[in-house]
Amino acid sequence: MSKALTSFALVAVLTALLMALSLVVARHGYPYGAIGVRRLDGIADAGMFIPLAAVYFFSALLMMILPIRAAGIVLTHAADAIFWTVIVLLASIVGCLVARWAFSQRDALWALLNWRFLFAAAIVGCHFVMNELRRNVLLRSLFFVVFAAATLACLFWSFTL
Repeated sequence: MSKALTSFALVAVLTALLMALSLVVARHGYPYGAIGVRRLDGIADAGMFIPLAAVYFFSALLMMILPIRAAGIVLTHAADAIFWTVIVLLASIVGCLVARWAFSQRDALWALLNWRFLFAAAIVGCHFVMNELRRNVLLRSLFFVVFAAATLACLFWSFTL
């Protein structure tokens, strides 16, 4: 968990610095600053977590039913990669919004209240409890159904509010 928090903090700080640099350059009237802001804002979308959650929950579903060696392969080559992708995306979003807030866009932090961030929280939470889920047969069976429902919901439900 400390590795995840350290990675999150480092990526958030680096993204905030890059966004601050882009905002300063844009404020001085150079068009390159606006390009940098647009590129960093392009990745700062909470909707990106829904398809990532679908793939993660499908890999978690496979880990519940596969033998230990095959589940380990799915964990190291799919679930871990998606987990770190979510950490980096979430840190990038937080870094961009903190930099905007620091440059007197006070309502920028309200974007963190988007309900789609719950998908990122679900991925991170599931990743931290995955070992406990694999140890208990009852939990494994129960979460097989939960992960199947979550995968199908992320793929086919529109989630419009």
